[in-house]
Amino acid sequence: MAYYRRAGTIPPKRHTQHRTPEGGLYYEELMGEEGFSSDSSLLYHRGVPSAIVDATPWELPDQSLTENRPLVPRHLKLHELFPGNDHKSADVVTGRRLVLGNGDVRISYVAAGEASPLYRNAVGDECVYVESGEARVETVFGLLEARQGDYVVLPRATTHRWVPTGDEPLRAYVVEANSHITPPKRYLSKFGQLLEHAPYCERDLHGPEEPLLAEGEDVEVLVKHRGSRGITGTRYVYPAHPFDVVGWDGFLYPYTFNIADFEPITGRVHQPPPVHQVFEGHNFVICNFVPRKVDYHPLAVPVPYYHSNVDSDEVMFYCGGNYEARKGSGIAQGSISLHPGGHSHGPQPGAVERSLGAEFFDELAVMVDTFRPLELGEGGLASEDPGYAWTWSGRGPVA
Repeated sequence: MAYYRRAGTIPPKRHTQHRTPEGGLYYEELMGEEGFSSDSSLLYHRGVPSAIVDATPWELPDQSLTENRPLVPRHLKLHELFPGNDHKSADVVTGRRLVLGNGDVRISYVAAGEASPLYRNAVGDECVYVESGEARVETVFGLLEARQGDYVVLPRATTHRWVPTGDEPLRAYVVEANSHITPPKRYLSKFGQLLEHAPYCERDLHGPEEPLLAEGEDVEVLVKHRGSRGITGTRYVYPAHPFDVVGWDGFLYPYTFNIADFEPITGRVHQPPPVHQVFEGHNFVICNFVPRKVDYHPLAVPVPYYHSNVDSDEVMFYCGGNYEARKGSGIAQGSISLHPGGHSHGPQPGAVERSLGAEFFDELAVMVDTFRPLELGEGGLASEDPGYAWTWSGRGPVA
């Protein structure tokens, strides 16, 4: 994280006695990244944070991946994965359906109406984009209120749960890393402050304000972690509730950032996707395309030019407005387009001509670019539009 926060009660000096009102000791826990060499926070627990009374295997939802072969662009209709009232029995953790993935990042989708179990991802950070709905995200650091348009960034090994609130389904687009997810380095000073040219600042990031101090006995927590044959899961039982933290401070904690607080960077001619970047992880970046004034050169072409990202697979999640470059392709709210490296892609036929003279684009999309090829999860295979690859030419394979 870019700046220091504290909540609850902590001692004046770290690694010193912090006593309860009855004279006992609170238990200090360091939660830190990269051993002891990067960001961390100190949490003070009522109980011993290492204490467990049971551990059993947890079978994860289907994590299998299928090669993108033949190599074609693909359109995935994520809303078809949760038709009708299917969301009512799903939660944001166990209800996820894997859409795309590789060794660096996995992208899932879920529509939820139930509270999730307590959960901890020990593989990497999670960045969850809330397409619609609202939720309380209860964490070991405290409470986050999540709403439509929020990115919820959860550091690796943060114990938390999702509790949908409101009347509509909680639709969540989940980016799970095998690394940490941070603001781009070029946005940060050498000491970690967001710089003046960054499209957002610390005021736009919202962390927990105070501890939750939940109580309970024999509390289950689902843990996703590394195994000898890939990603696996374990179900822990804790003698007391993990949300027993009375105070914490540091630079590592979960937070929300709303896409409406991203200030777009524009120019006289079309700007490349790095100006839309919001986060980065190991071998992938996250960008967002927001409503904005478009190119104002008198001869500008506002939609993207055709391009071959020879090092990247490009995943675009369409979550609001009307994406100008994809008109005529069947792309709609809740769609994903996958444009793989090795395939030139760009506007649909007629989109360039229609865009000429435009002054404003009312579009909302979240993009993930990866630097290793993506494969299709079971949710991607189940939601594919088989005709998308042929929409530029107007005809498909000869029978």
